[in-house]
Amino acid sequence: MQLNNPVSKSITFYRLPKIREICGGVSASTIWAWVKKGTFPKPIRLSENCTVWNAADVEEWAQSRITASHK
Repeated sequence: MQLNNPVSKSITFYRLPKIREICGGVSASTIWAWVKKGTFPKPIRLSENCTVWNAADVEEWAQSRITASHK
């Protein structure tokens, strides 16, 4: 009997320097202000000293900004 094992998707996380790069070099305080306003994806706290963002969430946000700028 063969088991059907679903292929798991790997999850990619971005740390703050990558987030800043994706956002055109805006400051860390700007990123945090966007998070606080609810206009940027919420981060994930992996540990006391490690905060990351789900790459898919950030890429979706970036695409939405591109789409909005073309309207």
